[in-house]
Amino acid sequence: MKRLLLVLIIALMPAPAFATTIPPHFVLTGSGFGHGVGMSQIGAQGQAMEGQSAQYILNYWFPGTQVVSVPDTQLISVNIAHAVSSATVGVAPSFLQSGLDLGTNPDGSMSNGGSGTSASTYKFAIIGKKIAAARYERGIASQVYPARSMWNFYWTGTASLPAPIAGTSGPKPDPFTVIKVATPGGNIQLKYGQLQLKVVGSKIEITDTMTIDQYVLGISEMSSSWLPAALQAQAIASRTYALSHLTLRAACNCNVYNTKYDQAYIGYAKESEAIVGVNWKAAVAATETDPISAQAIYYQGKPISVYFFSSDGGQTQTSADVWGTAFPYLTNVPDPWSLDIFLNPLYAHWQRVLIQKDVATAFNLPDVVSLAINARTVTNSATLITATSSIGVTAQLAVGDFKSKLKLPSSWFEIAPNTY
Repeated sequence: MKRLLLVLIIALMPAPAFATTIPPHFVLTGSGFGHGVGMSQIGAQGQAMEGQSAQYILNYWFPGTQVVSVPDTQLISVNIAHAVSSATVGVAPSFLQSGLDLGTNPDGSMSNGGSGTSASTYKFAIIGKKIAAARYERGIASQVYPARSMWNFYWTGTASLPAPIAGTSGPKPDPFTVIKVATPGGNIQLKYGQLQLKVVGSKIEITDTMTIDQYVLGISEMSSSWLPAALQAQAIASRTYALSHLTLRAACNCNVYNTKYDQAYIGYAKESEAIVGVNWKAAVAATETDPISAQAIYYQGKPISVYFFSSDGGQTQTSADVWGTAFPYLTNVPDPWSLDIFLNPLYAHWQRVLIQKDVATAFNLPDVVSLAINARTVTNSATLITATSSIGVTAQLAVGDFKSKLKLPSSWFEIAPNTY
């Protein structure tokens, strides 16, 4: 009887719980680098290696468009320092003997012809709603200026200078020079334009205003060592981007930022690159039809919404699949060059190991035991990712958020099965 009772007790006891294994990491394998919309830069280089022209390349990636000659002397304001508290401006070290003589004009602008020297530096700092300024000679302040809400800074040496900003003094003739702008976020050397420091909110926005043809010379979106046809295609695409982004943005006092969120702009450093800088200058010049006109990509009489990226998973994306807005020329185009390991050694095939903590944080879960791709585009790129925790709670991320939070190169990937 006692034995029977013991058996019944054991039978009625709940089964022991076995803890779900929480994997230490997840392995993803994929292809491509970038959003995949528009022109594949690896693809453009591959086509150039096959002997195709810049026009052929652009017509391939943007079907139904035309490469036309349009004016490119419009002014564009490029934000070179966003929301900074201080800045230093002076002649770049290698140009100190250029004879530039900087000073302050009655309107508060700074240009050559003043009492400074080519070795003068000008330091700016935000104080309340104004920008304080001082000139330094060999590290010692030699003149302090009344604080202003805006400073304009001119220098000379360009082949063609844009008209002075309204209400300010223009530059005077002087030998070619390059200035250096230093902020806590980094340095940039500038050959062209008119610099402006302006209070926006409680910070300083620094912009360089120049013509579009001058702007394109500083774009760094493709290696200058690549073939001429690819570089020319990039120059035309970058010029088109500028032409379609001439609306002033109040937040930055600019038309475009100098980052990848618009186009990477590095100023004089692009055309002055050792050995290969001349290649980019030559490519830009080859896309200019006369002193005031150059080639751009148009659709129905307007510059297109141009996009470009490094490489993809074998086919480009539609803009509707990635951003929800459809354009007839941003469609699916085959891209076998991106999968060529010789053309694209880093991203034809890639692998990433995601550690547990990072994945859980990305999905705002205590832990993650499995990841699944729930939706894909026709190009097989992921669009929606679901994570499941050890207690069965699920969370989802659109692939754009998943990529940015976990620093993935592209949305073309597979999730390897857990083997723990």
